[in-house]
Amino acid sequence: MLEPPDEPKRKSSQSKKALAIEAGIIIGLAVILIFAMPAILSDFRLRLLGRFLSLAIVALGIDLIWGYTGLLSLGHGIFFALGGYALAMHLNLQLPEGQLPEFFTLYGVKKLPWFWEPFSSFPFTLFGLVFIPAIVAGLLGYLVFRNRIKGVYFSILTQAALLGFFNFFNGQQKLINGTNGLKTDTDEIFGLVASSPQAQLAFFQITVIVLVLAYLLCRWLTSGRFGRLLIAIRDDETRLRFSGYDPTGFKVLVFAVSGALAGIAGSLYTVQTGIITPKIMEVAFSIEMVIWVAVGGRGTLVGAILGTLLVAYARTLLSEKFPGFWLFFQGALFLIVVTALPDGIVGWFRDGAIVQIRSLLGIPQPVSTYPSLEQDPEIEREREEIGRS
Repeated sequence: MLEPPDEPKRKSSQSKKALAIEAGIIIGLAVILIFAMPAILSDFRLRLLGRFLSLAIVALGIDLIWGYTGLLSLGHGIFFALGGYALAMHLNLQLPEGQLPEFFTLYGVKKLPWFWEPFSSFPFTLFGLVFIPAIVAGLLGYLVFRNRIKGVYFSILTQAALLGFFNFFNGQQKLINGTNGLKTDTDEIFGLVASSPQAQLAFFQITVIVLVLAYLLCRWLTSGRFGRLLIAIRDDETRLRFSGYDPTGFKVLVFAVSGALAGIAGSLYTVQTGIITPKIMEVAFSIEMVIWVAVGGRGTLVGAILGTLLVAYARTLLSEKFPGFWLFFQGALFLIVVTALPDGIVGWFRDGAIVQIRSLLGIPQPVSTYPSLEQDPEIEREREEIGRS
C-alpha cells in the first residue's frame, strides 16, 4: 500500500519534534547536574562523578561503532590515551621560559623534543586532543576496512594495535616518561592549579557540557539516513554492497568520530585524575569500556551513559568494601548481562520489563476488556486443553 504524498514529510516532522524534546530533556538534566551536584557532593565525590561522566563520553563512541555499526573495538584505550597525553603535555609545558618538565632532566634530556613544541599552544592542544585520535582511528580503520576485515578479526586487530601502542608508550622513558606517565595535578591552567577545587569544578562543568554535545552528535548521526546506513552495515553489509553502497567510507568515518570522542574523554579524565600513564592502554580497561555499553544496552546511546555510571559506581563502592573481590563482581555482572539481559538494562525495559517483573511477583496482568472472561474457569480449562493438544 502506497503512503500518501505528505506521509514522509509528516514522519520527518514528528522525528524532528521528538529529537527536539529529547534534546530539551537532556539539556535540562545537564543544567541540574551543573548546578545541583556541586552543592550536594563533596569535592572528592564531585571529582569522582566528573571522571565517570568523562568515561561515559568514550562509551558513547563505542556504542556508535558497536551498537549501531556492529564493529566491536577492543582497542579504544589507544584513542583515550592519545587525548589524555595531548592535554597532559600542554599542562607540563606551563613553565617559565627555557625550563623543561622535571622528568626530562632526570634522563639527561637538554632540549625539548620536536613533537612537544606544538603543545605549548592551547589552541593546538585542543585541536590535537580531538583530531590526533580521530586521524589515528581513521588510518587504522581504513587499513582494516578496505580489506573487508570485520567481526572477530576486527576485534583481534584492534586489540593487537592496543598492545603495540602500550608497549611503545611504556618504553619511551626519555620522551614521555614511560611507565611513570605525565602528572597534571600540580600544573597550572589559566592561572589555576589543575587539582584545585575551583579548577576541578570547572572541569566537571565542562565534562557535563561535552557529554551533552557528544550525546546530541551521536543521536543526530544515528537518527537520519546516515544512521540507517550504519544499521544496514551492522545487519547485512553484503546486501548493502549489492545496493550500490561502499561501506568502507562510512565505517572509516564513524570509527574516526568514535576515536575523537575517546580522545576528548581521555583528556577530561586525565585532568580530573591528575595523571596519565600507559596503564590506561591495558587490555582490561578497553574491555571494561565494552562492558559499560553491554550493561546499559548497546544501540541505545542512553544505555551507554547509564551502564558507565552504574558499573563505575559499583566498582567504587564494592572496591571500598571488598578491595580484593571487585573483579569477580565485574565478571559476574557481565555474565548476568550476557545470559539474562542480552539487550542490556535499557533494552530490557524497552522490551517489557514491567510485565516480567509482575509475572515474577505473581501479580496478574491488567486486562483491558472482558475481565470476567479472563477469570472464567471454563475458559481457562479450554485454554489448557488447547495447549496440551
